[in-house]
Amino acid sequence: MEYPIRINKYLRDKGYASRREADKLIDDGLVLLNGKKAENGMMVKEDDKVEIKGKAKNCQYLAYYKPRGLATQDLAGKESVIFQWAKNGLYPVGRLDKESEGLMILTNDGRFTTEVLSDNPRYEKEYIVKVKEPLRKGIEAIFGSGMQTRNLGKLLPAKAKIINKTTMRVILNEGKRHQIRVMLSELRYTIESLKRIRIGNIRLGDLEPGQTRPFKPSKD
Repeated sequence: MEYPIRINKYLRDKGYASRREADKLIDDGLVLLNGKKAENGMMVKEDDKVEIKGKAKNCQYLAYYKPRGLATQDLAGKESVIFQWAKNGLYPVGRLDKESEGLMILTNDGRFTTEVLSDNPRYEKEYIVKVKEPLRKGIEAIFGSGMQTRNLGKLLPAKAKIINKTTMRVILNEGKRHQIRVMLSELRYTIESLKRIRIGNIRLGDLEPGQTRPFKPSKD
């Protein structure tokens, strides 16, 4: 999220409400900015405190299997998957590029979204990656030391485990754009498939592409 940001967009991007719902909450005097009643058009800075008065929101949580070849970033098309979720107040947490597949979380809980997108190891992300070229054993140590990349700079240490000569398991505690693709490309590997199978203790499980499953976040 880039700051400063309009308060209705802030509430939408945090998953508290759609932009239309946010406008109404603000007009009804239910939104506070740094302890004072907010007005539509106000800008939120990164260190500002935004609160919503009233009864607790009915939060929803879905695990979703994003199919390969589906671009979820396009909010403009009214036939897009995200547009349909957004009509129900649900937004995806994080991103998976068009050629990747696997687990995404859909929710209207802004606090949970912030937690999942943090570098907290509680919400580490696990992937199964298949490449064309044979994997060298040294790749596990390279990932584990915190790889220095040209495009993303110095990365946090990541866990890597070779499963077979062309398949590996990768666990990240950060989610920079196209991170695994950048890392493997700079090591001269060609990715054939990339699937996210876990976020924290939330697993893809037996979901098929396009399917969703409700879950409750762990409070441990």
